[in-house]
Amino acid sequence: MRRVVLKEAAKRFPWLANVTLYGCLFAGGDLVHQLMAQKERMDWKHTRNVAIVAISFHGNFNYFWLRALERRFPGKSAGMVFRKLLLDQSFASPLATSVFYTGVSFLEGKEDIFEDWREKFFNTWKTGLMYWPFMQFLNFVLMPLYMRTAFMGCCAFLWATFLCFSRQNGDGTAGVALAFVMDPRKTLEEMREARLARKRQKAQREN
Repeated sequence: MRRVVLKEAAKRFPWLANVTLYGCLFAGGDLVHQLMAQKERMDWKHTRNVAIVAISFHGNFNYFWLRALERRFPGKSAGMVFRKLLLDQSFASPLATSVFYTGVSFLEGKEDIFEDWREKFFNTWKTGLMYWPFMQFLNFVLMPLYMRTAFMGCCAFLWATFLCFSRQNGDGTAGVALAFVMDPRKTLEEMREARLARKRQKAQREN
């Protein structure tokens, strides 16, 4: 019954349903990261900032981007799907990753909103190449156009968990994220020690 209701809502109000679902799932990824990190208190401000970036940019951008791709390369033939995947990973994916790192930093009021982007963007984009081409292939081949942003949101739930971990504790690599999943406390402690070591080295160079 719920599935039917969601499907009808996506058909009647495609933009609202897709963007809202995308934003909620993306914010949910941040909550999962915080629960896995076993924080004493939930950082609701961070979740709010993630939701704002996801709804205001990611959800809206992907909604119109996927439709533009389908208009330019219609159908599900191998050639058309390949072109959509190539453009999606060479343009949309780097843009979305960049907006996440800089957007959340901006909302947090960081002095240097490009700090996380400089340190983690390339690793994050490379990690995304191990995940998103497969998800988007399924999206382009199996999903009707009006459900594609919602499907992307479901895939982005897991991706957002990774992004939030990478931004707050990780370095954008899949290896560190996997170590965090296996042993969150040990990995976070190692990452804290590594950050302190980098800060000490930076201070020594400046002095």
